[in-house]
Parts: sequence; structure tokens; C-alpha cells
Amino acid sequence: MSSIEFASANYLYGLIIIPLLIVWYIFRGRKNEAYVKFSDTSFFANMRKGWRIYARHLLFALEMCALALLIIALARPQSSSTNRKINVEGIDIIMTMDISSSMLAMDLKPDRLEAAKEVASDFVKGRPEDRMGLVVFASETFTQVPLTTDHNMLLNMIRGMKCGMLEDGTAIGDGLASSVSRLKDSEAISKVVILLTDGDNNAGSIDPATAAEMAKIFGIRVYTIGVGSRGTAPYPAHTPFGGVQIVQIPVNINEPLLQNIADQTGGKYYRATSKESLQQIYDEIDQLERSKIEINEFTRVHEEFLPFVLLSLALLLLVFLLRNTVFKTLTD
Repeated sequence: MSSIEFASANYLYGLIIIPLLIVWYIFRGRKNEAYVKFSDTSFFANMRKGWRIYARHLLFALEMCALALLIIALARPQSSSTNRKINVEGIDIIMTMDISSSMLAMDLKPDRLEAAKEVASDFVKGRPEDRMGLVVFASETFTQVPLTTDHNMLLNMIRGMKCGMLEDGTAIGDGLASSVSRLKDSEAISKVVILLTDGDNNAGSIDPATAAEMAKIFGIRVYTIGVGSRGTAPYPAHTPFGGVQIVQIPVNINEPLLQNIADQTGGKYYRATSKESLQQIYDEIDQLERSKIEINEFTRVHEEFLPFVLLSLALLLLVFLLRNTVFKTLTD
């Protein structure tokens, strides 16, 4: 990058003299007297004014430009060039999110899914250097966003998640296995899965323990989050008449399973019983998996006054030549 700065910027105040000289020039011009005087000027009344009459002011304009350039040169304009080398320890992250119907429970406000979407979005916004992806699962699994640095697209996909996109159920093993397949070929120094669910594995074809073993083989850490209050949770159930009734449903999170997945892969298990605690969990993961950035910056300063001096001298030379040729006048 380059920029222009002035090492002696105070000299720029000298530019104030230019408008003062212009005022002086205007008043002086009104009081000028001819070098050759005539008793009767009627002879000149009908004479057409030549272009030199109007162009003579060009000399003064050129002199003012030359003076302005000299003042700028005295202020020592400098250009700076900066070379910045950034070394980032890359982290690839797949967010694996449960979108089964139980995520509509309202023990997290406004419900589990909306709270998870909001907190996950904040997490993405805080990690602009990392590649991230999104895998959703219910009774089956689907990769919404493969690893990407296009975080705007990822945020749009997170906002668009909703229950009912997939057949209902909770296939934790399949969701984790899909995430592992997205990360296994990654060359990032750190590979992470954040698996969020509110239930137990009751669907799918891959056992969660097998998926965890796959993650371990490929060096993928899995942070697991169990979402839901303890005991029961309010849930919007549809009535036979088309209405919605809030009922209490039991919260069945297989914590030993989630704890085992985290332990086996070198991650950590968390329990989120509120939106605030879920936010704290993502904040902790954000600190545990923080990219290391090293910046080496070199700045070189170059003096740029010479072009201003040369241009000023060229203008003064032009004024000298014009004054002694085209605009030569009679003097006493």
C-alpha cells in the first residue's frame, strides 16, 4: 500500500500567501498606469483588444502555481510502502446441528433452534479467517454448506434452517460421520466439529461410537453440546382442531454418549440449559480454537519533493521565456 504524508506539514500554511497575492495582483492591476502617455486616447477607442491583453494574466497564474509547488516541496511530501506478511494457523470448522422437531421446545428463548441459530451466527461472524461449513441432521443428514470462506452464504443458510426440512428423528452418528467426511481431506492444522443436539441417537445407519472413532483417526476434535433444560420443557404441540397447545415434554439427552464422543476425540462436552449458557459455550470454544496470526510489517519512506521542485522550476522558466518573448513589454 502507498500513501502520501508530509514530514514538515507546517510549511503548508505558507499556501495562505497565494490568495493574498491574488488580491494584491487584482488591486495593482486596477491602478496600473501606461508607460507611454498620450494627451488624447480617442485614437484607441475603436481598436480591438488583442489576445495578449487577456492572456497576460497567464504569467501570474503560472507564478502562483510555481510558488504553490515550492511550498509543497518545502513540506517534504513522502510516500510510504508497507509490506505485510500474515501467517495464519488455519482452522476448519464444521457446525453439525440437530433440526429434529424436538428443537422447537421453548426452554431456550424463543425456542432451541432459533437460539442455536442466533448464537451460531455470532460465532461465525467472530471468525472471519477460518473456513467453516454446516451439516444438519434429523433422521437423516444433509450438508447445507461445505467448507467455505464465504461466511455471508453460511450465515444465510443458518438463518434458513428450520425443523421439518428432513424426516424427523435424531441420527447423531450419521450427522457426525457426514461432518468427518467433509473434514478428513482438509490440510488445516486444526479440524473441529461442533455437534449440537437435544436428544439421543434413535435413527440413522452409523453408530455414534463408530463415527467418533473415524473422527479420532483423522485428527478431528469434536465439541458436543446438549441443548435443553433438565426435567421437562414446554413444547408447542398441534391440536386435532388445528390450534397449538403448549405441553410439557421430557428432556432426554444422552449425556454419556455426547461425553464419550468428546473424550474420544480430544474435545469437550457442554450442557446448555439456556440461551445465555449456550452463548458462553460458543465463547469458550471460540477461545479454545483461536487462530494464531503473526504479522510482520515493513514500511519504507520515500521523499517525493523532487518532482514538485522540478515542475516549479519548469514553470518559472516558462514564465521567463514568455515574459521576454510573447509578452515582452516596454519599460522606462
